[in-house]
Amino acid sequence: MQDPTRNEAERVARLSYGKLVAILAVRSRDIAAAEDALGEALLRAISEWGRSGVPANPEAWLVQVARRIDADRWRRTVSAARGSEQWLLLEDERMSGSAFDLQDDRLRLMLACAHPAIDPEMHTPLMLQVVLGIDARRIASAFLVAPSTMGQRLSRAKARIAGAGLRFELPDRSVLADRIDAVLAAIYTVYTLGWDLAFVDADRSADLVEEAIWLVRLISDLAPDHPDAFALLALVLFAEARRGARRAPGNGAFIPLDEQDPARWNHTMLAEAESALRHAGRLGAIGRFGYEAAIQAVHVARRSTGTTDWLAIEHLYRGLLSVSPTIGAHIGHAAALAEIGDVGSALERLESLPIERTAMHQPYWVARAHLLNLNGNRNAAREALSKAIGLTEDPAIRQFLLERRDRLVTD
Repeated sequence: MQDPTRNEAERVARLSYGKLVAILAVRSRDIAAAEDALGEALLRAISEWGRSGVPANPEAWLVQVARRIDADRWRRTVSAARGSEQWLLLEDERMSGSAFDLQDDRLRLMLACAHPAIDPEMHTPLMLQVVLGIDARRIASAFLVAPSTMGQRLSRAKARIAGAGLRFELPDRSVLADRIDAVLAAIYTVYTLGWDLAFVDADRSADLVEEAIWLVRLISDLAPDHPDAFALLALVLFAEARRGARRAPGNGAFIPLDEQDPARWNHTMLAEAESALRHAGRLGAIGRFGYEAAIQAVHVARRSTGTTDWLAIEHLYRGLLSVSPTIGAHIGHAAALAEIGDVGSALERLESLPIERTAMHQPYWVARAHLLNLNGNRNAAREALSKAIGLTEDPAIRQFLLERRDRLVTD
């Protein structure tokens, strides 16, 4: 039998972890201490809520208890010989701080995680785990590495931070220009994780998606001259505008992009996305998010043209690969090549990708199955689809792939 108190504590931790750490760290300037205090507060919640009931505002309760825990720990670090009066002076100085320029605590913490003393490759994973409360398994899936590998990397990064005595000074907007790219990358990863969870964990998905859209709107307001901020805003809005069309009315069956009814897309959101992309183009050279948003713009142009301009998409993928040669970009380019009739080159490109990066990547196996089928190799296509099905969490997408595999058998 499940413990409702534990379930509620776990639910609050899952949905609000990053926000609560941000609230605590704004005062303490110490992310590790904030995490420790929140962890202990959650343990106390399981015990105390079981006796007295879940409070009306669980988040406020956790913040209050965690702050007391943090203050107690701080008090113990001060020599008893200095007396309580000296401790109170130190506590007041530690908690006061100057007013900050940025409007959102989570964004300030994300900028803190992009501190130049931290390994740049760990900036985004730290933001995802520490600020937004995403577990190492999900982070690992986003970076196409094993969960154990990502867990070890995060542990090493935190150990190095602690060993170097680095205490996060939450920054104002003066550091934004130097750290914005890392923050944008993290925001996009948050959105894509929320997108992937949409029909697996609806509450967590909504939380991540709302968080990502809120943060990218905020950062585009704070950096009005940064083209990638507006390009990322366009990208997430293009994707979000199609959310309602991804499932069939009634039975909830998965509908792939090329079969979606454009009338079910959110046209107000699409107009905002197109405006943001035009603004990004006026601001300067196109970057990673600009290319990705432009690809999405071509896809949604089908609502007025009735067709998809795959030649334009293939050209855009070439541009994307020149600035950001990710596994996802390679897979997308291969799919575009196949759509314009060059299936042989598309398969060659997929087969050239490192197996250690693609073995557990579901979109790779879906694309590979499609290309093998186009090339007439149905047995290999079925094997690739079986691999993709095993890597699929979403029940509707799994059913869609099963039906596609069955058609390969019976056609």
